[in-house]
Amino acid sequence: MADLSNYRFTPSHEWVRVEGSKATVGITDHAQAQLGDVIFLELPAVGTEVKAGAKFGAIESVKAASDLYAPVSGTVAEVNAALTERPELVNSDPYGEGWMLRLANAGDDGGDLLDDAGYAKLVGA
Repeated sequence: MADLSNYRFTPSHEWVRVEGSKATVGITDHAQAQLGDVIFLELPAVGTEVKAGAKFGAIESVKAASDLYAPVSGTVAEVNAALTERPELVNSDPYGEGWMLRLANAGDDGGDLLDDAGYAKLVGA
């Protein structure tokens, strides 16, 4: 199990790890388990401004499609290109190789973010 002490979580099951003014974003292990096998991701282009709480993309699985929401605001600095060819990385390693975005100029404006314990309580873990 990954050390999630530096991660913060949204009630809509995204995670963020902020390091200085940079942030990495993905979805939680709980979310990927609920979705099932991920088959496609729609992610924003590099340079796109995202706002905390606003939709930044979509994820499709064999079971469902769901919108993705930004945990914090920032500018998309990098998109995980590996997910284009291997979207299943979201399932196999949601906190590692399955990351989705890296944001520059990340603001700490995700007021409703939960710590690991708070998120575990939310999902009943």
